[in-house]
Amino acid sequence: MSDNNVDPSGNTEAFRAFTRTTPDPTAAPSKAPFVIGGVVAVVLIALVAWLAL
Repeated sequence: MSDNNVDPSGNTEAFRAFTRTTPDPTAAPSKAPFVIGGVVAVVLIALVAWLAL
């Protein structure tokens, strides 16, 4: 019975090809920092407004 799942750690060349990652130039940068910053800003504004009452 043949094994169709080749283990990439079986040889160095296959392992290097398996672990090699190239950045995708068409991928958009992450928007997570902007979302987190927006949430923090809203929470801070709400906190200041609540303390001002």
